[in-house]
Amino acid sequence: MTRYMLILRSTPAAEKAMEIVDFNDVIAAMGRYNEELLKAGVLLAGEGLAGPEEGFVVNFDAETPVITDGPYTEAKELFNGFWVLGVSSIEEAKQWALKCPLGYGARLEVRRITETEEFPQDNEWVQKEMQWKKEGYPG
Repeated sequence: MTRYMLILRSTPAAEKAMEIVDFNDVIAAMGRYNEELLKAGVLLAGEGLAGPEEGFVVNFDAETPVITDGPYTEAKELFNGFWVLGVSSIEEAKQWALKCPLGYGARLEVRRITETEEFPQDNEWVQKEMQWKKEGYPG
C-alpha cells in the first residue's frame, strides 16, 4: 500500500463560485465521495479545515520566527482540507483524485507520503520514529 495525500486548495474564483451553490449540495457530494472511498477501503484519514481567520502562519525567514494571524491576504490559494488514501499505485491515486467533486477554481494537489523505510535506517531519529510507530504513534 502506498499512501497519498489529496490536498484541497481553494482560490478566490472557487470562493466566488461557492456563493451561488447550495451548501447542502456540496456536503452531499462530499459525503458520497467519502462514502465511496470508505467502501473501497482506501480512506485512511480526511478532514476539512476551519477558515484562515482562525489560523496563523509562522514565517521562518528571520532569525526569530514571526507569527501572522489569519486571514492571509497575500495567499492566492488556501489549504482547506485533505484526504489520506492508501492505494496500490499513483494511477489509482489519480483515479480517486479525478472523482473528487470539486467545483470551479478549486485545486487538488496529490502528493505521495514518504515512509520511514525510505530514510537511512542507521539514523537514530529514524530508529526512534520506527519505535514510536510500534508503540502506537499514528504517523
